[in-house]
Amino acid sequence: MARIVGGIATSHTPTISFAQDAGKQNDPVWAPIFKGYEPVQDWLAETKPDVLFYIYNDHMTSFFIDHYSHFTLGVGDEYYSADEGGGPRAIPPIKGDPALAEHIAKGLVADEFDISTFQNKGLDHGCFSPLGLLLPHENGWPLKLIPFQVGVLQFPAPTMRRCYKLGQAIRRAIQHYPEDIKVAIAGTGGLSHQVHGERCGFNNTPWDMEFMERLEKDPEGLLDMTHAELAELGGLEGAEIVMWMIMRGALSKKVETTHKAYYLPSMCAIANMVIEERSDEKPEEMDAAYLKRINHQVAGVEKLDGTYPFTIGRGVKAFRLNNYLHSLVEPAHRKLFLDDPEKSFEQAGLTEEEKTLVRERDWRGLIHYGVIFFMLEKLGAVVGTSNLHIYAAMRGETLEDFQKTRNAQIMYSVAGTDKGKTDWDNKEPAK
Repeated sequence: MARIVGGIATSHTPTISFAQDAGKQNDPVWAPIFKGYEPVQDWLAETKPDVLFYIYNDHMTSFFIDHYSHFTLGVGDEYYSADEGGGPRAIPPIKGDPALAEHIAKGLVADEFDISTFQNKGLDHGCFSPLGLLLPHENGWPLKLIPFQVGVLQFPAPTMRRCYKLGQAIRRAIQHYPEDIKVAIAGTGGLSHQVHGERCGFNNTPWDMEFMERLEKDPEGLLDMTHAELAELGGLEGAEIVMWMIMRGALSKKVETTHKAYYLPSMCAIANMVIEERSDEKPEEMDAAYLKRINHQVAGVEKLDGTYPFTIGRGVKAFRLNNYLHSLVEPAHRKLFLDDPEKSFEQAGLTEEEKTLVRERDWRGLIHYGVIFFMLEKLGAVVGTSNLHIYAAMRGETLEDFQKTRNAQIMYSVAGTDKGKTDWDNKEPAK
C-alpha cells in the first residue's frame, strides 16, 4: 500500500518564482529565500517521494468566478505553467498520476466531500512558484504531481475544521491505495499578507510564528478560528493557511518539525516547514473494506450490458476527443469542422483512430472509446443528425425499428438556430 512520507508547508507568493527566474540567488536581499528552501530540497532528495499531493489555490487564472469550486482535484496526466498575463514561465510540464487521483476522488466522495475535478488547465504561481524551487526540473521533474485547488478567494470559503477533516480523508485514501509508492503532502499559501485595499501590506510575524508552532503541536486548537479571525491576525489573503491545515490533517497526530524557515522581505511572509511523521498510525479500516466502501455505488454496474459509466479514467483517456467534440459549441471551430474536417482533425492532434470514429459517425464506437454521450449529441446537432438516429445506431438498429420500441415516434435534437440542422423534422404531429 502507499505510504505518506511527511509534509511540506510553503508560501506560494510569486516573489519566489521571480527571484528564481531573475537569477537573484546571490543578491543579499533575495538570498535568504533560496537559503531557507535548501533543507526542503534536501529532504525531498533524501525521501524520494513518487508523488507529491500539492494543495494550492489558483489566483483567478485557470479557475475564475464563472465556475468556482471549493475543492478541485487534478486528475490529468500532465500539467503546464499557466499564462498569468505576461506569458507562461519557461519550465517544463510535470506528469500527473491519474490512477491515484481517481482513487483519491472515490475516497473523498465516499467520505462525503463533494469535490470537482480538472485536467488540461495551467497551474499558476500558487503551484509552480515554490515547486520550481523545491525540485530540480531542468531535465524533467523527479516525481509526479496531483494538484488540489482550494477555492479560498471567494466567500463563503472552506473552514479550518472542514479543511482539517478533508486532510484526514486524503490520508485514508492514500494509505489504502494498493500500490507500493511514497507520497508527500504539500500545503501552500500564506503566511501573513494582504494584497488589496487600504490594509494592503499588512503583516504579523508574531502570529506567523505562533501558527507554525500550533500547526505542529496543536492543530485541533486552531479548528474553530473563523475567516474573520484569520484575516485580523494574518491579513485577508493570509487566510490561505487553511490549506496548511489540509496538509496537517493528512499527517499522523504525532509529528515533528525538522525544518522551519521564515523571511519577510516585502509584502508576504515567505515561510516553509518540513513536518515528519513520528508515529505509525494504521488506518481504522482494513484495506479490503475501504476499497469495497469507496466502490460501493457502482458495484455491479458492469453486469449491465451496453452500459459504460463515464469515470475519471475514461475522461482522462479520451480527453482529447471529448474536448474536440465539446469545442463544437464554439462557432469558429464548428465552421472549420464543417468546411475542412481534416484540417480541424490535424489542428486538434487527433489520432487516426479518433479521426475515423468522427468521420464515420461511429456513434457506438465513440461510446466504447470513452466519449460521453453528450458530445455525440453535440456532434449530431452540428451535422444535422437527430438524437433518435444516434440512439438507434448505438443499439445497432434502423431508425424505424428503434422507433417501434418508443411510445411516441418523435424526433428531436439540441440544434439551435443554425440553418438546416433539423431538416429531418417532417413537421408531422407526434403519434
